[in-house]
Amino acid sequence: MSGGRRWILVVPVAVLVTALLAGVVTWARAGNIEQDLTARSQAALAAAGLPPGNVSFDGRDATLSGFPPGQALRALEVVQGLDGVRAAKVDGDVTPVAPSPTSSAPAPPSSTTPSPPPTTSTTAPPPTDKAGVQAEIDRLLTEAPIAFEPDTARLTPDGEQAARSIAIALAKAPAAFRYRVTGHVARGPGGESAALKLSRDRARAVARILTTNGLAAKRVTYRGLGDSRPATGGEEDRRVEITVV
Repeated sequence: MSGGRRWILVVPVAVLVTALLAGVVTWARAGNIEQDLTARSQAALAAAGLPPGNVSFDGRDATLSGFPPGQALRALEVVQGLDGVRAAKVDGDVTPVAPSPTSSAPAPPSSTTPSPPPTTSTTAPPPTDKAGVQAEIDRLLTEAPIAFEPDTARLTPDGEQAARSIAIALAKAPAAFRYRVTGHVARGPGGESAALKLSRDRARAVARILTTNGLAAKRVTYRGLGDSRPATGGEEDRRVEITVV
């Protein structure tokens, strides 16, 4: 066999060996990351006083199962808050436990000037009607709009956190509710087709966060309207709306 033919055979073999070694290194690193995230998740759940459950990782994405319905949402928040966790979800819909009523004992009678009754502050239960849930969504979006990197469908860190907060709030709403995510963009040089694609990609990115943080995929749809419905002609044109349908 001539020298030229030997090189023809050796080069593909070398490339294949390099690719296999790179794959083994990547697989080993991914396994170490998953083991570390699993261990830290279990430690954080134990520190939060939560009952034992199962936490598994696919890369940096966590799946929780085996938690009591009343503790699943709290466990989801604990795992989501860990450094390195990209997304977390609970198998199936989260079923929140209704808050237990609180009562205060009446003040004992006094022979002097009666004191005003003690006041207690309680957290209002999440809304269970369509209008109430929509008002909560609108409030969250007003306080923390879902923001993206300029001219892309990549959420900023603050935008991703805003979308996760809405997902947690929607997980407390009735399981029969469905949601539509609508993307809007400002008019730009790319024309109508580019605006439509970008708005749809952004809506899909938000819908993905909702479905990986407690909502079943069948409960969320998305669409993009491009620049066809401007709000004020300013930054408000670049927005994502979430509607109870």
